[in-house]
Amino acid sequence: MANHGYLPRSGRDIDLATLRHAIASAYNYEPTAFDIAFAQAVGYNITTTGNDSTINLVDLARHEGPEFDGSLSRNDIYFGDDLHFDYSIWKTVAQSLGLYDTLGPDAQYVTVEMAAKARAARVKNAKAINPTFNASDLATSGSPGTTGVYLTTLWDDRVGAVPKSWIRAFFEEERIPYLEGYRPPKIPRTQDNFTEMAKRVMEVQV
Repeated sequence: MANHGYLPRSGRDIDLATLRHAIASAYNYEPTAFDIAFAQAVGYNITTTGNDSTINLVDLARHEGPEFDGSLSRNDIYFGDDLHFDYSIWKTVAQSLGLYDTLGPDAQYVTVEMAAKARAARVKNAKAINPTFNASDLATSGSPGTTGVYLTTLWDDRVGAVPKSWIRAFFEEERIPYLEGYRPPKIPRTQDNFTEMAKRVMEVQV
């Protein structure tokens, strides 16, 4: 959202009102859908803005605050950088999702089951190579939760799945996939929507 100007392009000094406007304008979420997430981020006492009611996006990389081991697109802090997109990490997830296998009409989309299995595979790989992997309660709930958020955000109601091209643009180019045909849903999405999606992710047998 910062890359599109919905949030400050600097990624700095973001308050709740700014976040509400951004999620409503960019993705047609109910403005209050991420109020709890914002409150949790502020509650971790991670803000470096000098104002307890605002955050910088970089603050969200604080390990075992909002950030935890096993990210889909970032490396674990044990290896030095948990902030920036890591192609080698993402490549394993993209392969699990079959993002570059798009032959045939049924191969254009990522389902909840596919996303859940890719998330589980990434966590398994992270546990295998990170001797300090922390399977905290935060990570246990947050990992399927983040998958639920990206699925809900990009969900195409017409097909009951997410187009692979939208996921590639979202993660690899860090942009909203307008060029690939994404349009915000007509009915605003809510916190309940991504909570329910996270539940669906956790219910998949992996």
